[in-house]
Amino acid sequence: MTSDLILANATLVLPTETLRGAVVVRDGAIAAIDAGPAVPPGAIDCEGDFVAPGLVELHTDNLERHIAPRPKVEWPHEAAIIAHDAELASTGITTVFDAIRAGSVATDGVHGYERYARRVADEILALRAAGALKISHHLHLRAEICSETLEEELAEFGPEDRIGIVSMMDHTPGQRQFRDVSKFADYLRGKHSLGEAGIEKYFDHLRGLSARLGPRHEAATAAAARRFGAALASHDDTTAEQVSASQAHGARLAEFPTTREAAEACRRAGIAVIMGAPNLVRGGSHSGNVAAQALAEADRLDILSSDYVPAALLMGATRLGAIWGDMARGLAAVTAAPAAGAGLTDRGRLEPGLRGDLVRFRMRGLAPALRGVWAQGRQVA
Repeated sequence: MTSDLILANATLVLPTETLRGAVVVRDGAIAAIDAGPAVPPGAIDCEGDFVAPGLVELHTDNLERHIAPRPKVEWPHEAAIIAHDAELASTGITTVFDAIRAGSVATDGVHGYERYARRVADEILALRAAGALKISHHLHLRAEICSETLEEELAEFGPEDRIGIVSMMDHTPGQRQFRDVSKFADYLRGKHSLGEAGIEKYFDHLRGLSARLGPRHEAATAAAARRFGAALASHDDTTAEQVSASQAHGARLAEFPTTREAAEACRRAGIAVIMGAPNLVRGGSHSGNVAAQALAEADRLDILSSDYVPAALLMGATRLGAIWGDMARGLAAVTAAPAAGAGLTDRGRLEPGLRGDLVRFRMRGLAPALRGVWAQGRQVA
């Protein structure tokens, strides 16, 4: 018999309201939600702290940062995955869709990148099966449309891999995220130390790939998502026409639309808009695209992602709570909404019968301070 976990005298963040009360977790699942400030024997007195569902992360570059902490440096993968898992747990994330790039470039002679998706997916799945990870890991294949090997890499995966999300990533210079090619050039100079001649040669190679393979790769990505039973996501849609094309492919998530026009088109198409929490916290996009706060104020933001800063997810959610004047709604953008977007019905809300994934935090000015994280009732941070 396992002891119940009871977090009492807490400000519970429910789907549509906050309520002083207690949550009881038994055998890994929420057993009861009780109203009132009482602290039963054996319970943890939360002293009014917020208690919310564990955070659900749909798109993060964090694993790649651990695997390749510097250009041309590859860290041992098992150690990298375990460190990534522990870091996410420490920020309140209890479910993650690990973003893994499918599609590589090897022949431009300036800046290639090798294929790795199948190998890293196998390593994540093995660690998950061994019970070596603190939180719940799922796979998110980032299908690089502007690449050479996408189709053969997608063919290496099947429904048995339980891929939850497939996103269409198109980094052709001069469109979407890098509509301003100077931003792309700055990125290549800073991260990969490319000179001007190398940058122009690389851009020419990518444009050629896009012209030759782009439509074919988009169709292959949409077909793979259907084969896997995964949610299809667009990435960096900029125009209403691009949103219409994403809708025609079957996309139900839009990662980081770059303009208000695209976000408005997503709302009309019934596609959930995902924006980066770092964009919200910083007050703008590092690529010069639409500000997440502007979309939040216009009610055109549905889900937040930590993108490249795991700790930004909870902070972004509380910022949304302040913008909207509704903490429950702000937290839903990192719990219930992403869970629903990825088709997970067993988490993301404080309701009896759902997974006992919980975070406890209190506000320190504008910053949320985590005081405990539990995955299926087991404390992981």
